[in-house]
Amino acid sequence: MSIRVLSPVSGLAAPLSEVPDPVFSQEMVGPGVAVKPNGGSACAVAPVDGTMSTLHPHAFVVTTDDGSRAVLVHLGIDTVKMEGAGFAPHVVKGERVRAGQKIVTWNPSEVEQQGYSSVCPVVALEVGRQALSDVTDDAGVSAGDPLFTVDS
Repeated sequence: MSIRVLSPVSGLAAPLSEVPDPVFSQEMVGPGVAVKPNGGSACAVAPVDGTMSTLHPHAFVVTTDDGSRAVLVHLGIDTVKMEGAGFAPHVVKGERVRAGQKIVTWNPSEVEQQGYSSVCPVVALEVGRQALSDVTDDAGVSAGDPLFTVDS
């Protein structure tokens, strides 16, 4: 079974290697795509249908309904240091979400004004790079556009 992963934000899709954090750029947590978001207030959306298994103001994980796959979305780099300021979640941990549903309102421009990168890694957890196909990078995307497919 394949899972299509959607972009949580609008911006420019780029390789994870361009993320200024080795945990993501070296794919320590898994393969995926980075999205360099457009500026201004925006809503990050769910990348897949599933359950909100982890939820922090700056990051979240959605686990697919069958439990076979999980996708991490990290809104900016080192944004945990913002202690939730500027992030407004619209869901709760354990809630079932649909791909494209609004999850967190945030402002990438404010993140950058605080001295952090606003780039958003979108990572397939617990799979190898070979599980990804149809990868979009170096292209403009809108929130809800396909980013990559995770194959079983």
